[in-house]
Amino acid sequence: MEYTHLGRTGLSVSRLCLGTMNFGPQTDEPGSFAIMDRALEHGINFHDTANVYGWQQGEGVTEQIIGRWYAQGGGRRDKVVLATKVYGKMGDWPNEQGLSARHIIRACEDSLRRLQTDWIDLYQMHHVSRETPWEEIWQAMETLVAQGKVIYVGSSNFAGWHIAAAQEAAGRRNFLGLVAEQCIYNLMTRYVELEVVPAAQHHGLGIIPWSPLHGGLLSGAIRKQSAGEKARSASGRSADALAKHRGTIEAYEKFCAELGHDPADVALAWLLSRPGVTAPIIGPRTIEQLDGSLSAVDITLDAGALARLDEIFPPVGNGGPGPEAWAW
Repeated sequence: MEYTHLGRTGLSVSRLCLGTMNFGPQTDEPGSFAIMDRALEHGINFHDTANVYGWQQGEGVTEQIIGRWYAQGGGRRDKVVLATKVYGKMGDWPNEQGLSARHIIRACEDSLRRLQTDWIDLYQMHHVSRETPWEEIWQAMETLVAQGKVIYVGSSNFAGWHIAAAQEAAGRRNFLGLVAEQCIYNLMTRYVELEVVPAAQHHGLGIIPWSPLHGGLLSGAIRKQSAGEKARSASGRSADALAKHRGTIEAYEKFCAELGHDPADVALAWLLSRPGVTAPIIGPRTIEQLDGSLSAVDITLDAGALARLDEIFPPVGNGGPGPEAWAW
């Protein structure tokens, strides 16, 4: 496994991040334990979760599963860089969601209890709060950092100007501020290249892409469909998206076959080649899916391959950051 620093920090994280959203709803507890153990065997030391994962309001089901895995000992907690999130609705009362100082501090305490740990390495704001001033947010985060309960703070689903505003406010307080932004980013969804990625690079944030395979569409969806294999892209919004973009996906899968690599591996390798990207989040439901993801780290896409991918999946506007992408 390769490692890199998380944004401008000295923290070393693996180039692939283990996403745990399937733990509970899709993968049972023994299966989740096995995946986390195998991830450590592969050298994946970066795990991402959220207090709302598990989709039972207020329960933090996925965090509980991870906490019971840590409780087995064997140095599991010390080896892992743990990221979780705050913002989502954790109860029916108005102050049980959002980014008020009260909710940030209470939610952190609850996550620590469920995770059976004394600290969170990367505490991420799951969404931006338009109602809460940055002074209040940073006061709460500073308190948690001072108490040793949080080491670094990150964002998720922020716009570029949100990152700039957050860092400006943090700078006034002589606080480190954000060190990472978790955003949707893949070959089919490249909007963040306009402003989010440039803002993150300017302010020293590492990019952590979620949905790197676009709901399974970039994992060989048509090939799996033809072979009669069960795939995420076979139902719901993914099925609609496949129908809409079938020609593009066909061209992509054909190109991957020419390269001699699995489509999922090419999609991850492309992200690993992008400026500012720290680690795409992989969300395996099985050990086999986890093992298969490791090949991406060893793939190097040359200039010709990258240019062909740009032809299949054109960037927004003229490509690159704004305003050049749309102004000239």
